[in-house]
Amino acid sequence: MSIGLVQIYTGGGKGKTTAAFGIALRAYGQGKRVIVVQFLKGGEPSGEVLAVRKLGLFDVESFGTESFCFDIEENPEHCIQADLAVDRIEKALSSRNYDIVIADELITAVGIGLVLEDRVLAIIESKPNETELIMTGRGATERLIEAADLVTEMREIKHYFAKGIPAREGIEF
Repeated sequence: MSIGLVQIYTGGGKGKTTAAFGIALRAYGQGKRVIVVQFLKGGEPSGEVLAVRKLGLFDVESFGTESFCFDIEENPEHCIQADLAVDRIEKALSSRNYDIVIADELITAVGIGLVLEDRVLAIIESKPNETELIMTGRGATERLIEAADLVTEMREIKHYFAKGIPAREGIEF
């Protein structure tokens, strides 16, 4: 029996989702069952999602609206989608059908008030011992950091966006 830990990839730098997908790909290659549940990503799928779906590797389910959530009062659909995503995480964990459950942008959803921190802490507490839980997003709280076994902060040192270079297909999305 393997032990499943809790990982967080956070910070203002680039690469949190990509790191999680890298782990998912590695795990899938080793015969692990993987699901990625994405928060705040209801628009066009990223390159990682398109590749996984084209190859039929593992489950990716995206929840969100076409627009990013800057104000939860402005569009209540953001809250509905976040609740659906949390429900999916809980079901994925309780089903024990997956070795790795990735909650992409869950940390961000907590930070902007779409998901209660206490609900995420309860998920961490109740997850099966053998299941790895990986969460990504900006602004991990102290309580979430304390509850995790591994926390990596992506820190921006320099970014070409500051030079006016826009997001590029296949690199940023």
